Amino acid sequence: YGEFLHKKGEKFSNFDEIRKEIEADTDRITVLNLTLIDLPGLTKVPLGDQPPDIEQQIRNMIMTYITKDSCLILAVSPANSDLANSDALKLSKDADPDGIRTIGVITKLDLMDDGTDARDVLENKLLPLRRGYVGVVNRSQKDIDGRKDIKAAMAAERKFFLGHPSYRHVADRMGTPYLQRVLNQQLTNHIRETLPSLRDKLQKQLLTMEKEVDQYKNFRPDDPSIKTKAMLQMIQQLQNDFERAIEGSGSTLINTNELSGGAKINRLFHERFPYEIVRMEFDEKELRREIAFAIRNIHGIRVGLFTPDMAFDAIVKGQIARLKEPSIKCVDLVVQELTNVFRNCALKMSRYPRLQEETERIITTHIREREQIVKENILLLNECELAYMNTNHEDFIGFA
Repeated sequence: YGEFLHKKGEKFSNFDEIRKEIEADTDRITVLNLTLIDLPGLTKVPLGDQPPDIEQQIRNMIMTYITKDSCLILAVSPANSDLANSDALKLSKDADPDGIRTIGVITKLDLMDDGTDARDVLENKLLPLRRGYVGVVNRSQKDIDGRKDIKAAMAAERKFFLGHPSYRHVADRMGTPYLQRVLNQQLTNHIRETLPSLRDKLQKQLLTMEKEVDQYKNFRPDDPSIKTKAMLQMIQQLQNDFERAIEGSGSTLINTNELSGGAKINRLFHERFPYEIVRMEFDEKELRREIAFAIRNIHGIRVGLFTPDMAFDAIVKGQIARLKEPSIKCVDLVVQELTNVFRNCALKMSRYPRLQEETERIITTHIREREQIVKENILLLNECELAYMNTNHEDFIGFA
């Protein structure tokens, strides 16, 4: 806006009027808002009052920026250290494995040991990047303290590349001015490539918002049909969330710490219940003693020749009856998990406490009613097993 101020500066009496005119003129200009973020280096050792996990905190902060697909990464690494250990290249490799968004910059080329150079890196042979590398030579601290201007520094940089035998053949593709042109061109191309996807995303968001706006154009809070519709939508959402939690069809809030919902119920049936069955300990000596007493008591005063069936029935019925407890316990655990799943799903109704309370009451009552029916059926099944011993089963010794 230097030219703008020069042309219009005499027209206004004070700076506020100039600022207002600039702001008015800016509204007619459509340009992209671009952000340059200078990210810090990784701190290896905490100093002073820095937290012990300072390195991980900085790494997490850096990754939040450079993992975005619309971001270009300028990975700056010094030439006088091993590039294989470069933090910038390591982080950019994690965020951009194919090197599509990364531009490499190699600094301190003038500080490398005699007999060494970064030719393979600058020629993109050692650690290749899709956008390549650019070498630069910046002012030293001595130059900065001596107030060496930028023009002189750039002239010295140009002289260094032209005079160095390893960089002479690529001097036209090195230096700060070339880096400026590369960044300008790369940024332009990158914007041209990413704008269509951004535009599509914005159009989808706009259509979604327009649909929501249309729903509320004729909205009347006092309309009872609106209230009924909102309540039905919440009930339907509760149903969908409950089904997803049980069936395992996926949810945005997946528990990564422990099993829950359908997965936990599945474990109760296939792991916990068999474990409870196996846990039913019995003393073999005590069982033999019970069998002996049962046989003798059934024979009475007679001396038996064969083992009576009644003794078998009496002993086996005692063992089958022991299955009741783990079966009922399994039902209690499943009911508890169902109740927990439902209450978690009902938290979305917390804006309407009375609706949430009434919904919880109805569904909890229904679960308890079904629980009682299930327990009655389990007891009935157990009684059916006690009523008839199928000795013709293949597990028995006498199976034909």
